[in-house]
Amino acid sequence: MDLRPVHEVRGPLNFAYLLQAGYNLSMQHLALYRKYRPAKFSEIVGQEAVVSALKGALKDDKISHAYLFAGSRGTGKTSIARIFARELGVSDKDTYEIDAASNRGIDDIRALRDAVQTLPFDSKYKIYILDEVHMLSKDAFNALLKTLEEPPAHVIFILATTEMQKLPETVISRCQVFEFKRPSVEILRKVISTAAKSEKISLDESSAELIAIAGDGSFRDAYGTLERVIASSVDAKITSALVEEVIGAPKNTVVNSLVSAISDKKWSEALSVLRHATEAGGDMTLLSKLLIVKLRAILMLSIDPSADFSKTFSEEDINFAKKVAASKNISASTLVAFLSAHEHIARAPMPELPLELAIISLAEKGNDQSLFS
Repeated sequence: MDLRPVHEVRGPLNFAYLLQAGYNLSMQHLALYRKYRPAKFSEIVGQEAVVSALKGALKDDKISHAYLFAGSRGTGKTSIARIFARELGVSDKDTYEIDAASNRGIDDIRALRDAVQTLPFDSKYKIYILDEVHMLSKDAFNALLKTLEEPPAHVIFILATTEMQKLPETVISRCQVFEFKRPSVEILRKVISTAAKSEKISLDESSAELIAIAGDGSFRDAYGTLERVIASSVDAKITSALVEEVIGAPKNTVVNSLVSAISDKKWSEALSVLRHATEAGGDMTLLSKLLIVKLRAILMLSIDPSADFSKTFSEEDINFAKKVAASKNISASTLVAFLSAHEHIARAPMPELPLELAIISLAEKGNDQSLFS
């Protein structure tokens, strides 16, 4: 098991260390998700409950010997773990980050158990961040449990996982558990827009929204998508068309054609649009998300015509949504049908099948026999 300090493994860049090691920093490219990784609690967005609890523990000096950070990828688990370590006054030398997916065996945890016995270099505590801890073997979990039950006073464990259901209850019970929320599209849109502005890139609201949707609840994925789009831009200007091309998203005209067909109850036409999108290699998961976002806006506008979607859609798209909303043909049951379809896409043998079934189901509920004649 690699037990080098975090700045030598996967931690925040230590520029003094890099200079001493002979790196030419001017030649190093820093990924956006690392460049804009929060460095203090005040920079964290979307995890207010977690931050508040940890700040309270620091203020009251009520520090647990083991924490469990659970949540989907890219929600800020390791970033907050590192910030927490710094707020505790733990140096890089005494902060260790271990990838449990690569160090998952009993011998690795035995090495960890021996290492925790040594005193910190220059801090009050030694902090061990075990990422993807659910990947440990059964024997490794048993060995870790013994250490969690009676850790040295100078040791704090922060376990991070994307799949808490795979952890033994005995391990969970020894930890103070924090569940991380997936950032909303609105939160991702804001951080993406802020990053683009800092990079001196022109990014309109609809393009930021599309990148945020593609981010799929992950700060890291959203920044990664933005970086790919920036790399493909030629004039520091990002348009929706460029984003669609880079990430393989269905064109806005395809989504609108599908919405129109659904609203007009032209089910054969809806299936035809979907078929052409599939043949063109469109990402059905992303198509589903974009469809749901637009159907939701239309449903809201049909109830409240004054609803503001100027930060989500272009003026042209807003006018389109208002026109469809005026027909009152998009109901809650329509949105529910496609929400259900979206949940099944990843497990379907053909990704387009759940969307096809949603369309057919809506036709059946409307007693529209034209689709079957």
